[in-house]
Amino acid sequence: MKWASPFALKRAGILGMNRRNVAYIGQYNKRSLYPLVDNKLKTKLLAEKHQVTVPRLLGVVQQQHEIEHVAELVTNFASFAIKPAKGSGGKGILVITGRDGDDFVKASGSVISQEDVKRHMTNILAGLYSLGGKPDVAIIEELIEFDDRFDGFSFQGVPDIRIIIFQGYPVMAMLRCATRASDGKANLHQGAVGVGLDIATGRCLNAVQFGEVVSQHPDTGKALNQITIPYWTEMLELASTCYDMTSLGYIGTDLVLDKNKGPLLLELNARPGLSIQVANGCGLLPRLKHIEKMKKRHHSPAERVAYAKAAFGQPLAGNTASE
Repeated sequence: MKWASPFALKRAGILGMNRRNVAYIGQYNKRSLYPLVDNKLKTKLLAEKHQVTVPRLLGVVQQQHEIEHVAELVTNFASFAIKPAKGSGGKGILVITGRDGDDFVKASGSVISQEDVKRHMTNILAGLYSLGGKPDVAIIEELIEFDDRFDGFSFQGVPDIRIIIFQGYPVMAMLRCATRASDGKANLHQGAVGVGLDIATGRCLNAVQFGEVVSQHPDTGKALNQITIPYWTEMLELASTCYDMTSLGYIGTDLVLDKNKGPLLLELNARPGLSIQVANGCGLLPRLKHIEKMKKRHHSPAERVAYAKAAFGQPLAGNTASE
């Protein structure tokens, strides 16, 4: 990995962690609103209230005695996902893709018993995967069937799209593609590929793995510059709606594309990471300042998305936003 000087980072408009925490998260995100996004169950219920599309909720397990009845809860579903409501970074997510008699088949193809599933849910309730190790609840939701157009761009995992929303405007986006190194998870720190996306069109601008530029998926060999996200405008508008839904000024929205249901909101993050800048090969700061200096804001998600596409699109030759 190459190191950049502080002057080079400043010229590129890179937003650092301290400035992000103080000038954006601290200033635009009220702490009283954090539970809306730190708890996936609350986020899902809030999204449904605002008619934001999310994966269907199949059940919730809140007490230890309820785990004994989990088989009855999922009896009508061949595939599903079990998640900790307060988990982060993909930890504690168990994906079931089929049945083998009374047992369950994981995404990797390995078979686990009902007792294994119950043990996993016990760990979730005990807070093994939750923020701060606090007691949690287990969410069971419908499994996402990712769009065939992503075939070869992800390895044993669903690719997701992270869009940073500032004051309701989409300012930067990337596709996160699972790899063998990331163990099928869309987590850049664990080795997933981050693909920077043009805000105007959803096409690939740049791609990185472990901070190094890559042109092909490391496991499938598929050329990453072929990526253009379908339903791009709908995705941007769905992400922009999350600002009205939560009143959080600076958020990371994570979306997926289901081949049957289209764009779905997976979760929100009040403290989105900064690696999206590496994936895009440019900094967030000029775009955030651009929004801050606007004298007139747009009210609807459609208006905000149209403005952002015009202001921040085609950044191959550098940021188009002026400070």
